[in-house]
Amino acid sequence: MKKVEAIIKPFRLEEVKNALAGVGVQGLTVTEVRGFGRQKGHTEHYRGTEYTVDFVPKVKIDVVIPDRLLEATMEAIAKAARTGQIGDGKVFISNLEDVVRIRTLERGEAAI
Repeated sequence: MKKVEAIIKPFRLEEVKNALAGVGVQGLTVTEVRGFGRQKGHTEHYRGTEYTVDFVPKVKIDVVIPDRLLEATMEAIAKAARTGQIGDGKVFISNLEDVVRIRTLERGEAAI
């Protein structure tokens, strides 16, 4: 099993959610986060005053999938989240040792 974490622009969330459903991902967790990458935030102007936004608002999506869905999941996220602009985000993939469904105590892929 794999855990896929994606950090994306907030306005791309609906497209990514639909793309994941299209490849068979059954559930996901969404968290509003803030951070910066290589661009180190950006400068904005408000009422004639310049100020720096150090932490850019993003959305973090977590999904747990069987190994067989990894490529389709990565491609779905990348295609749906891509705008071609700086700050489109990242996808992180981790091996997942085990999963336990609390209600039934099912383990492994049966618990996904």
